[in-house]
Amino acid sequence: MPQFIDDSTFGTYFETFEHTAWRLETRHGYASDRAGEKYRRFLDTGSVPDDSHRPWCANVRTQTGQGKRIERVRIVDTPPTSEQLFLLASAVSNNEAGEDIRNLWRADAEKLRLPAVDFWLFDARRALVLHFDDSDEYLGAELVEDSTRVVEFCQVRDAAWHHAIRREQFAAQVASTV
Repeated sequence: MPQFIDDSTFGTYFETFEHTAWRLETRHGYASDRAGEKYRRFLDTGSVPDDSHRPWCANVRTQTGQGKRIERVRIVDTPPTSEQLFLLASAVSNNEAGEDIRNLWRADAEKLRLPAVDFWLFDARRALVLHFDDSDEYLGAELVEDSTRVVEFCQVRDAAWHHAIRREQFAAQVASTV
């Protein structure tokens, strides 16, 4: 069983990184999204409200204003799950705040042999591996500082980022399949 960091320290990684914070999201959906009012509104209306005032976006603006990068790649099924469509729609606020969220079809991720693991990579020096149960409930984050594992995460980042598609382009691809 991995040793999880204290949840109260999780957010500090997003304030203290020096250059880059990068995430890979591989799940078909997240229980925390499904439990939220924003997700229910998306299911009802097909759109999400502007929530650029939330603390995450404020921190993204602060960090990117200092020249740092916050990026992520989301792996998406064909066809996308409702949760993945929700994340695609809600990424607008994150992108406007300065986070660069891109998407990659799951079939392409499998061709690249990307692992089915969610993680944040900070400054190519440490990672937080996010653990979930079979119901997509978040269990905790495992701090990884072992250089061999960190290099593996860097290789995953490089492959995923190279093949990922900007949100706007990807949304157009999704729309053309409906």
